[in-house]
Amino acid sequence: MEVVDIRPLLAPVVSLMCGFLVFFSGERAWWRRFWSIAAAIVNLGVVYSMLPGVLDGVIYKFALIEFTPGIGLAFRVDALGMFFALVSSSLWLITTVYAIGYMESEHERARFFGFFALCVSTTIGIAFAENLLTLFLFYEMLTICTYPLVVHEETPEAMKAGRKYLVYTLVGGVFVLLGTAVTFQWAGTLTLSQTGILDMSAGRQGLTLLFVAFVIGFGVKAAIMPLHGWLPSAMVAPAPVSALLHAVAVVKAGAFGILRITFCVFGVELLQDLGIAIWLAAVASFTIVVASVIALTQNNFKRRLAYSTISQLSYIVLGAALLTPLAALGAIVHIANQAFQKITMFFVAGAIQRTTGRTNIDELAGIGYEMPYTMGAFTVAALGFIGIPLTAGFITKWYLSLGAMETGHWIFVVVLITSSVLNAAYWLPVIYMAFFKVSPGVRPHVKEAHWTLLVPTIVCAIYVILLGSLAEVPGMPLSLARTAVEFFFGS
Repeated sequence: MEVVDIRPLLAPVVSLMCGFLVFFSGERAWWRRFWSIAAAIVNLGVVYSMLPGVLDGVIYKFALIEFTPGIGLAFRVDALGMFFALVSSSLWLITTVYAIGYMESEHERARFFGFFALCVSTTIGIAFAENLLTLFLFYEMLTICTYPLVVHEETPEAMKAGRKYLVYTLVGGVFVLLGTAVTFQWAGTLTLSQTGILDMSAGRQGLTLLFVAFVIGFGVKAAIMPLHGWLPSAMVAPAPVSALLHAVAVVKAGAFGILRITFCVFGVELLQDLGIAIWLAAVASFTIVVASVIALTQNNFKRRLAYSTISQLSYIVLGAALLTPLAALGAIVHIANQAFQKITMFFVAGAIQRTTGRTNIDELAGIGYEMPYTMGAFTVAALGFIGIPLTAGFITKWYLSLGAMETGHWIFVVVLITSSVLNAAYWLPVIYMAFFKVSPGVRPHVKEAHWTLLVPTIVCAIYVILLGSLAEVPGMPLSLARTAVEFFFGS
C-alpha cells in the first residue's frame, strides 16, 4: 500500500535546515551544539516514525516537483531506503556527540558542523530517492558537501587529498548520469519502485555496458578496486569525518547505489539472463582479499582502518552480485553491521589520538591499561570483523556464506573465510599489543578520553553485540532487511 506523506521530504529537510542554522550561528558554541543535537534527534524521530508502517508493507511517497513528464524530484520510503536512513540517522546523532568533544579545539567549527549536517541531509535524500534522477542529484550533492570536511585541516596534504577525492567522485558521477540518461531512453522511466525496469529488448551488449557504467559510477564511492584510491588519502581528515565517510555517508551511498541498480533497475531475472553479475562478484572478492592483505602492511591506525573499509564494503557488493535471497539479506544487513563496527574503530582511533597523540599501531603497547574501556570497545568491533558468533559481523558472514552456497559457487565461501583469517591477522595483534605487550611491572595510569568521546564509542560497541546476539528479535535491522529481500525476490 502506497501513502502520500510529507515525512519522506521532511527527513532530509530537517538536516538541511540544521546546516544553515549552524552556519548562521557561527562560532557561538552553545547554539551550534544545540542545533546539531536537536536536529539529529528530530531527524531520527521523523525517520523512525515511518518504521512500523514500512514493516507492515506501507510505502510512503512524496513528489516534490516534475521537471518534464516522467522526470522529477520525488521521494519514496521502502524497506531498503528505510534501512539505510535509519542507520544514517542513528549514527548522525551518535557522531554529533563525539564530534562536539573531538572538535573542541579545532578551527572553523561552524563550517565543519554545517557541512556535517548537509552530508546527512544528502544521505537521507539518497536513501529515500524514488527515481534515478533524484538519486543522482543527492549523490552529487554528497560529493560537494563532503569536500570541505575532507580538506578541513587545510594543510597541503589535506588539499591534495581533497582534489583527489573530487576527481574520483565527480568522474564517478558522470558515469551515473550517463547510465541514468541511457536507462530513461531504453525504459521510458527512472523509477526505483519496481524490481527491474529494463528488459532484453535493449540488447545484451548494450545492457552489459550500461551495468558496467553504473558499477563504475557507484563503485567509486563504494571503493571497489581499482576505484578506491581516494579513500586512504582522505584519512587526513579529522576522526569524525573519517567515521562519517566510512560508516555513515559516502562509502555506504556507493554500496546502496549498487543495490538499487542491481535489484530495482536491472532486476534479478535480467541479470541472471545476462550472466554478468558473477563478474561483479569476482571483482568484489578480489577487493575483499587484496584490501585486507594491504591492511596488514599499514602501521598508521587510520590507514589500516581505511583498507579494512575497502574490504568490508565489498561484502555488500558481493551479496548483491550473488543474486540469491540469503546473500542479498547478508548484503543489506551489513549496511548496519559494518557501520557500527567501523565507526567504533574510528572513534577509538580518534580518542587515542586526542588523548595520547598516538597515531600508529606500533605505538599502542600498553594502551589497554591506559584506556581500558576504549580498547574494550575496539576489541568488540575487531571480533565483529573477524566474524565471531554473537557479534554483528557473524550475522553478515553467515548469510553471505549461505547465499554463496545457494549459487553453488563455493569459492565465495572460501573468500569469506580468507577474509576472516586476514581480519584476525591485522586486528588481533593490536589487541595483544594493547593489553599484553607492556614492560614487566609497569602498569600505566588509567587516562580515558573525555566522556563525549568515550560514551559514543561504548554505545556503538554495545550495538555491535546487540546486532549479533539479538538479530532475530522482531524490530531489529534483520527484520527490515528481510522485508526488502521479500520485495526484490517476490517471496
